[in-house]
Amino acid sequence: MISQLHQFSDFWQIGLVEICLMHPLDVVKTRFQIQRGSSDPTSYKSLRDCFRTIFRREGIFGFYKGILPPILAETPKRAVKFFTFEQYKKVLSLTSLSPGALSAAGLGSGLTEAVIVNPFEVVKVSLQANRDSFTEQPSAFAQARRIIESDGYGLRGLNKGLTSTLGRHGVFNMIYFGFYFNVKDAIPANPDPTLEFLRKFAIGLTSGTISSIANIPFDVAKSRIQGPQPEPGAIKYRTCFQTMSLCSSPVPCGGVMLLVYEYVSIWLQKNW
Repeated sequence: MISQLHQFSDFWQIGLVEICLMHPLDVVKTRFQIQRGSSDPTSYKSLRDCFRTIFRREGIFGFYKGILPPILAETPKRAVKFFTFEQYKKVLSLTSLSPGALSAAGLGSGLTEAVIVNPFEVVKVSLQANRDSFTEQPSAFAQARRIIESDGYGLRGLNKGLTSTLGRHGVFNMIYFGFYFNVKDAIPANPDPTLEFLRKFAIGLTSGTISSIANIPFDVAKSRIQGPQPEPGAIKYRTCFQTMSLCSSPVPCGGVMLLVYEYVSIWLQKNW
């Protein structure tokens, strides 16, 4: 039990550092995902334009809008991700721990993680979509209270976009853990500490890249559902797959996601 608590604490600290470093990019990503298109005069023309506009209009703290929900949720979420993966892996090890079992453990950890983090994601996205200066926007707690008072705790309120979040985290963890651990075991360890670090880093980078590409459609759908609707008073984005169908190029996005999953699964089955 004590070792599990130490493990949970280590993952918590890793998550905190990651959030502080990556949150500005998360704000920029959300702004691109929820903008209404080139016809919108407030839309960003490029990545550089987005960074410059946020900095000019909202200040340096504009890049840290909505950071409190991630600190409250994303940091322990990292601990939940790895902790539950280990638990699901132990359960599945009662049978043969095949490549498919590792992916199944990853899927289970992703679904668990999504249920925990989704309410915080709703608050985070709504704060990131706010283009007022950092000092003028409501606090995370005030925003959460506002959402609960207007829409409640259900799928139209604090748990809006749950299906998309389940898809995003489930797909990511399924591919990430399945690919990383199987490839890591297949490539021999290097006795040199530096080369061994580079080996693990390269495998992790490749795994994270493939997983991120595969879960993009769910991530975009989540931001559209949880963010402000294009027309006030009218709900355009309602469900995960309905939102995907309304987004530009839904067929290529869906094709990429399924092709990545299928070919990675086939490759793992052939080699392990």
